[in-house]
Amino acid sequence: MTGLPISTPEAGGPPRAVHVADEVARAVADGRPVVALESTIFTHGLPRPRNLAVALAAEAQLRDAGVVPATIGVHEGVPTVGLTTEQITELAATDGLDKVSLRDLPVVAAFGRHGGTTVAATAFLAHRAGIRVFSTGGLGGVHFGASESFDESADLTTLAATPVTVISAGVKSILDIRATLERFETYNVPVIGYRTRRYPGFYVTDSGHEIAYRVDSPEEAARVIDARDALGLPQAVLIANPVDPAKQLPPDELDGILARARAEAERRGITGNAATPFLLDHIQRDTGGRSLEVNVEVYRGNVRLGGEIATALAAAAKTGA
Repeated sequence: MTGLPISTPEAGGPPRAVHVADEVARAVADGRPVVALESTIFTHGLPRPRNLAVALAAEAQLRDAGVVPATIGVHEGVPTVGLTTEQITELAATDGLDKVSLRDLPVVAAFGRHGGTTVAATAFLAHRAGIRVFSTGGLGGVHFGASESFDESADLTTLAATPVTVISAGVKSILDIRATLERFETYNVPVIGYRTRRYPGFYVTDSGHEIAYRVDSPEEAARVIDARDALGLPQAVLIANPVDPAKQLPPDELDGILARARAEAERRGITGNAATPFLLDHIQRDTGGRSLEVNVEVYRGNVRLGGEIATALAAAAKTGA
């Protein structure tokens, strides 16, 4: 497999194609482990200069484990699978970036804009490049009041139609977790706990919801993923990897923190894709920065597990297991 073509048309010409970095394309073609990483964590999710440090540390963490990182974003209108260090640095330092979900990709590409890709856009681009594993922090889902507002993340429908494996610490704590799990069931998306059947709540180890399945090793996760592919099923496999209990926010504090964040968002009339970054920023300020440390710990753990599962998949492919 080679990188998807990229053109540089004259002004006013057609938008350029998706670009897959040569290193990523070669690793996929050779059957070596590759893990996709989203860009909104450093374009919208973390403050400077921590955002750049976390993004580069995630890539280094994977390389140290023998895994090729593929950070995904939009650079000058080009959806890119495998941003360079220079591109990551530029995106991390640029103000006013677009937050790019799947619906936004053609618009941002057509107008040559920078953008950080969400779970939905990252999953789509990773799958198009042949990458099977994607590590993120938390997933989008159903917002509270969605029965009236219809405010649900595009992550849900995209993951229902994109056969990647996504490692997360559950959906973001600001969301209606019960309703989100019901949606995943409706969309036939398997949700599997890593060494647990208690669904994590991003900032906390246990959201209070039980899930049906668990795996206890990267090899078991790989078996599920290979079985999904053998069946030709179109949906993602979600691996829910809880944060270390010693690193979580105190669960007895979280309800009050979330209630204050939602009340402030409602007071200001903040909805849609602006709601998530606003709420997470409010939580960070309310906790005096403790939520930021949990966020980074969550991401580090998911990147590690993503590398382990990608390695197990590559090993199974080589042995024919």
